[in-house]
Amino acid sequence: MHDIFMKIIQDPRYLSNLDWGEPRSGHPEGSIRAHIAELEGSLDALRQRFPHDEFWKLKILIHTHDTFKGQSQPGVAITDPHSHASLARQFLEEYCDDQDLLNMVQYHDEGHALWRQFAEKGKYNQERFGRLLSTIRDWNLFLWFCVIDGSTEGKEKEGLRWFINEVNQHIVTGVDAGSLLGA
Repeated sequence: MHDIFMKIIQDPRYLSNLDWGEPRSGHPEGSIRAHIAELEGSLDALRQRFPHDEFWKLKILIHTHDTFKGQSQPGVAITDPHSHASLARQFLEEYCDDQDLLNMVQYHDEGHALWRQFAEKGKYNQERFGRLLSTIRDWNLFLWFCVIDGSTEGKEKEGLRWFINEVNQHIVTGVDAGSLLGA
């Protein structure tokens, strides 16, 4: 995974996207570069929790998940080919054939989307949640990534707590709402 990571961070497409972004809701840090730096700080603080391979998978997720926001079509579904998640997945597929990692990049915002449904309507799309449960294989890795990505300044923790609790009602994981950083 380290070799894959090194190739990713040298890719001209990756490098050209790092300075995209202005401070906005959920991302007061602004640029992709600043977001990555904040997430890397959180990962470094948790470093001892992860075996070598998991650490590098988390670094790959950190460096790819939002990197193509500037080239995406705003407001489209997560699975739309023009979404930032789909563009990130397409990019990562050039370096990695780990389907679970690719799915994590594709669906990294799915928990937040389900939370928004629940917060607005008091219910959420159970079929969509069921598809996510069957799509992701390594739920510990995925939830740790969600914790790292969702614990940044400017992001509310309530939705992340809710999502972790929902997952843990269906799948046994080693991640719980007490795992949140800064909460």
